[in-house]
Amino acid sequence: MNDRLADIRLLLMDVDGVMTDGGIIYDGNGVETKVFNVKDGHGIKMLQRYGIEVGIITGRTSKVVDIRAKELGIEIVYQGALKKIDCYNDIKRKTGLSDSQIAYMGDDVIDVPVMHRVIFSATPFDALIEVRNIAHYISPLAGGRGAVRDVCDLILKGRGFWGEVSGRYEL
Repeated sequence: MNDRLADIRLLLMDVDGVMTDGGIIYDGNGVETKVFNVKDGHGIKMLQRYGIEVGIITGRTSKVVDIRAKELGIEIVYQGALKKIDCYNDIKRKTGLSDSQIAYMGDDVIDVPVMHRVIFSATPFDALIEVRNIAHYISPLAGGRGAVRDVCDLILKGRGFWGEVSGRYEL
């Protein structure tokens, strides 16, 4: 596992079912709301602090995703991505990164083509069985319930940053 994580420079992920529990709430005016996990957000910020970029590729389009991405300083955001592999190839072209430097976290069949390409693929434990079957790592946590944080911590450990991270917090 550490061999797969040693050179990760970018974590890409889906939103619904990964960064959230997959639920979508609409208010009486039809305004969409999603619930994000603050621990996941802290994990993302820690990755960024150690030079690991984070990006989003989601099949849906939502203003809430733009707001969360901006709040977390995520600049790579692709929404309405019905063919995520095309977005993935565009990201590789723009960043100059190779498959061996990119991790991806998804939970549904739309994520599988990208998961097959990256050096490290992860999924929440409540993902579809087909996705769990091909993932390199299955988080023991659910989407929107700390699974992203779990993967962020795993990457930080695999990159050798965990001692410094934990030292900051006197763990």
